[in-house]
Amino acid sequence: MDRQTTGIELSGQPLTFADLVRIGAGLAPTASESGMARIVTARSVVEDAIASGMPVYGATTGVGAMKDVEWSPEDLDAFNLGLVRAHHFGTGAPFSMSIVRNAIGIRVNTALTGQVGCTPELIDAYLKLLEADVIPVVRRTGSIGCADIGLMGQIGAVLTGVGEAVYKGRRMQAAEAFAAAGIEPTKMAPRDSLASLSVNAVSFAAAADATRSAAASIRVLLATGMMACGALGASRDPWRSVRHVGTAREALIGAWLCNASDEWPWPVATHVQDPLSLRMVAQVFGAVIENLLSTGHKILAATGRSDDNPVVVEGRVMTSGGSLPLDVTILLESAAICMAHAARNAFNRCVILGNGQRRGLPVNLVPEGRIATGFGPIIKLAGEIFSRVLSMSNPVSAQSLVVAAGMEDEAAFLPLVIERFERQMRALKRLAALEALLAAQAIDINGDVPGGVARMLYDVVRKHAAFYTVDRPLSAEVEAIEEEMASDTFMSAMISEVPIASFDDFFALGTLERIEERVRHEPMRA
Repeated sequence: MDRQTTGIELSGQPLTFADLVRIGAGLAPTASESGMARIVTARSVVEDAIASGMPVYGATTGVGAMKDVEWSPEDLDAFNLGLVRAHHFGTGAPFSMSIVRNAIGIRVNTALTGQVGCTPELIDAYLKLLEADVIPVVRRTGSIGCADIGLMGQIGAVLTGVGEAVYKGRRMQAAEAFAAAGIEPTKMAPRDSLASLSVNAVSFAAAADATRSAAASIRVLLATGMMACGALGASRDPWRSVRHVGTAREALIGAWLCNASDEWPWPVATHVQDPLSLRMVAQVFGAVIENLLSTGHKILAATGRSDDNPVVVEGRVMTSGGSLPLDVTILLESAAICMAHAARNAFNRCVILGNGQRRGLPVNLVPEGRIATGFGPIIKLAGEIFSRVLSMSNPVSAQSLVVAAGMEDEAAFLPLVIERFERQMRALKRLAALEALLAAQAIDINGDVPGGVARMLYDVVRKHAAFYTVDRPLSAEVEAIEEEMASDTFMSAMISEVPIASFDDFFALGTLERIEERVRHEPMRA
């Protein structure tokens, strides 16, 4: 069956990056019948527990430091409405609409495991938001990474008709958006309020987006690394040898480097062996993509499990510690360290390009006979970018924080880790543009004629920046190169030229059209 025709049916199974791209782009998913049946079954367990007089955390009791406060049946409506609205406390710049859409999709999907105990009406309300394209405004500062209460609370509050939402591209009050879209606010039943806010769905959506962005950034930086190696006359032998003696990921990168450089027979300037930043590209990027794949798999696994408290398992309501996303956080922190290694690798090649020590290249890449300062100053920018990436690689998840009268003394700080990771990605994209700009200058000085992927990069550079002969401002040129090389269109073209199928397809890299072409040929998930 064609998934593009049928859309995305959420079933409680982990999502794919292609699913997230399509939901984020505006495709409204549906819930499977089997998943909704599990929700009904779990809900009956919660209702039986409440009817028996058993205290149910966050449904008939307060939360956090107020866990021992029990509410009377007459108080429950006011408590549940107030609970979700009290957790609309996020501040700062909002997340993108695609991340919020995916957060809603993840919340629905994890509820479909049948381990949450919310009402079917809550799931219907979430799906109606996506179908009507009423997307809550979620300000991004408001979670310590132990359930996104201040982030998911903004979505939950919109469900009740308060807060802000974007409808047809316009930001407005939630009540106005509901009226315009013809949908009604939701009444929060016992358990629904806590289920709408005490999960990490926003962080998982943002982590998926950041990790996919990292995968794209690394793909481009790998390509500019190959381009710089060619301009410097590096030996390909280390790339050939790693296919026999390296790890599986190192061998994969070595094979890509060999294949991507096949159409450019550059003259080798190597004496015995090259500097490590040229010789060890496969080792550096092999480790990076190994980490990104592990991180990506961990994030996707989180989209198909309940991180609620309490949960419904073994036919009863149980307390849970599942709201701590430490597994995802630690892998993302290790990914941040990997980004620092990739940045250092690229920066070192930028320095070599400007040093004038290989293939007779002039210092600062100033052509012979020209009076110019050349690229010396811009290499300092590359150093600043590397330092910026490095400064955001220190772990923060283990710092101590005790709140809620000592009841809540563990946190992962996942949103902060993600925000730092996102800043690294922006820096890496600029560093790739700098490396490509320097390599293109060296290519022209040498009179090389690159082919394949290197030619694609060279053409982007020369589209925005002419051969450097006279000192000129470079800021706008660098930014234009960065923007085009970071585009989905360029990524799709580069993947078509020389793919890394296991990596590109997993992260659904490239344009939405390419992604949909891929998912058309995937079997439907059961």
